[in-house]
Amino acid sequence: MYLWKPALIAAGAIPERVPGERFKPSREHGMHALRHYYASVLLDSEENIKALAEYLGHSDPGFTLRTYTHLMPNSQDRARRAIDAAFGVPGADADPGEADALT
Repeated sequence: MYLWKPALIAAGAIPERVPGERFKPSREHGMHALRHYYASVLLDSEENIKALAEYLGHSDPGFTLRTYTHLMPNSQDRARRAIDAAFGVPGADADPGEADALT
């Protein structure tokens, strides 16, 4: 609390608090947002759900999957890249943006 809120103020994410008053509670700018960002970065890097559940302290990977499934990379794109790579299509193992640049 003593470092997080002043950092958010300095970044312009939240307004300064009124002297003598507490900060207004906000899940969107708190540690919950940082935790969600952490999970989204790992999922974007194709970390698996079971490992992410462990990192986040979830006892049930199913809970993690239900919570973060909207952040999972598109399985159709992954499957297409895997098959293209198996058949030696140039750029198939590149990131989707890089593969577009090669065609």
